Amino acid sequence: MKFRKILFWPHLIFGLAAGIVITIMSLTGVLLTYEKQMTARADRSLYAIEMPATAQPLSAETLLRMFQETRPETVPSSLTLSADPNAPVGITVAPNETILVNPYTGAILGTGARGIRKFFRSMTDLHRWLALSGENRRTGRAVTGICNLAFLFIIISGFYLWWPRKWTRQILKSILWFRRERSAKARDFNWHHVFGFWCTIPLILVVASAVVISYPWASNLVFRMAGSQPPAGFGPPGKSKPPPKGSAAKTINPQAGSVSPPPLELLGLDKLVSAIGNRTNGWDTISFRPPTSADKTVTFTVDSGSGIQPQFRSTIVANRDKGDILSAESFKDMDSGLRLRIWFRFVHTGEYYGFAGQTVAGIVSAASVILVWTGFALSIRRFKAWVVQRPGQP
Repeated sequence: MKFRKILFWPHLIFGLAAGIVITIMSLTGVLLTYEKQMTARADRSLYAIEMPATAQPLSAETLLRMFQETRPETVPSSLTLSADPNAPVGITVAPNETILVNPYTGAILGTGARGIRKFFRSMTDLHRWLALSGENRRTGRAVTGICNLAFLFIIISGFYLWWPRKWTRQILKSILWFRRERSAKARDFNWHHVFGFWCTIPLILVVASAVVISYPWASNLVFRMAGSQPPAGFGPPGKSKPPPKGSAAKTINPQAGSVSPPPLELLGLDKLVSAIGNRTNGWDTISFRPPTSADKTVTFTVDSGSGIQPQFRSTIVANRDKGDILSAESFKDMDSGLRLRIWFRFVHTGEYYGFAGQTVAGIVSAASVILVWTGFALSIRRFKAWVVQRPGQP
């Protein structure tokens, strides 16, 4: 009894202190639930492609050469081919800019549905660092990280406080399902307990994974839990990561005084793409960075799933000159610590379990808003009752 009272007050205080930020993260989490599907659907509705009756899609080499002729000043950082004959080819030219190309004509279609991309980008910024920019993002990231820790404590302590001292059918009915209550206080109490109970486990996963994403020490702990050594490069979103091995170094033009990448080297690329496609049956997309004259290898990312589940992706490294496969790594081939860390990343959005997982993550994010709202309402009523009952009050 005494421990419950001791635990209740930090549960209440943390909820009041972090409630607004938790609400912001929860609401934006709901809005981001189906980001990838909605963006892809918007692109296809904007740039519908009909497969010609006899034409074959252009090769990767041809598409890249045509793109260079059209935009010689733009250096593509990646190219994504789709097995869907009605899907455009994606050529990424900047972190947040992908140009869509007709796979049969090479014609540039545009940069996709800009409005929906801008909306989701703003929601992501609000979700991760409260829409702060520049150096202020560190502050925003620190605030959301602390609130994630507070929320994790609130969920776990709330489940303990919810646990009935004595199990009876009447008590279970009042805390496990919705009831028609006569007063707003009773309704809020009922909703707070019902949503809290049914969402506890998925909420713990979503919030604990957010802590892992927010803090390097939590990420390192995941690797150590799996018996692995934490690698460099895993950190909170927005932090710079070291460039991948084998990436081309930039060269400096002494006359212009500017940094420019080496020219693309596309000869033999089609042979590599064909070998990768034949090697992976049932692939959905193949992505790679177009090789330059400085590259000895080309790294391909092959997705054989829905595009959101990391366990269906594999990485294949091929020799650019000889065309042979140097290494191939699927999700199951990865180190156990890395697999667990990736699981935490994608269980946060539910994407690891596909559309169903995304739906559950969206539902519990919406439930978090109700938990905060009912928690605030119950706290305000508790405070009002305390003011009325204070000694010396008339």
